[in-house]
Amino acid sequence: MSHHKLEVKNVQFRYPDGHEAVKDMSFSIYHGEAVGIIGANGAGKSTLLMLLMGVHFPESGQVLVGDVQITKKTLPMIRQRLGMVFQDPDDQLFMTSVYDDVAFGPRNNQLTEAEVENRVMKALDLVGIPHLRERAPFKLSGGEKRAAAIATVLSMEPDILIMDEPSSALDPKSRRRLINLLNSFEHTKIITSHDLDMVLDTCNRVIVIKDGKVAADGKTFDILSDAELLDTCGLEVPLALQNCPACGASK
Repeated sequence: MSHHKLEVKNVQFRYPDGHEAVKDMSFSIYHGEAVGIIGANGAGKSTLLMLLMGVHFPESGQVLVGDVQITKKTLPMIRQRLGMVFQDPDDQLFMTSVYDDVAFGPRNNQLTEAEVENRVMKALDLVGIPHLRERAPFKLSGGEKRAAAIATVLSMEPDILIMDEPSSALDPKSRRRLINLLNSFEHTKIITSHDLDMVLDTCNRVIVIKDGKVAADGKTFDILSDAELLDTCGLEVPLALQNCPACGASK
């Protein structure tokens, strides 16, 4: 089975109150792609991520990883292949040390302590914080917490990395460090964000969501430079692609 292809086929989902958050949505993501999923608040991005991770299940349609449909029965296997970093790192960091947080997943997979340590140190090295292994997560800066949260996912060695608003609440230097980190990963990446400049720097493809549907899907530069498309979807052209406000020259 190939774990690296993710398919959303004619997926529909509504909440118990009747709100239809995802409407007949279809797309495929292939091995090695870095895909930004963008849209205004309420467009359906967060619901889509919950469907990809099996927190919700479609009312109709299918979500597949490789050739395996995400169901309650297949969920344990699927979650070994997909790893999600939540918008708020505090939702993923709950142990007394960074090491124990990063070790939590591998330990629950019944790995030997030697293999756990190997995975933890590899993950911490990848995100550049091995020196923080004994630190308490609540004492970390925002950027350090974000790196630690990513490490908790990397220690599970997923094929596909899913990130929800990864640059939120980061200072400029931490944001740039995160961008460089994401660009160094060979994982298939799915990133939802309102930070379109970060999406421009990290993704080679963008899917635009509007009212629970795919409004556009294409190369990042083509999508993010289309002012009319973005405006109709409640978005703006990223600052890096806007003309100079002083002289009007293009960047």
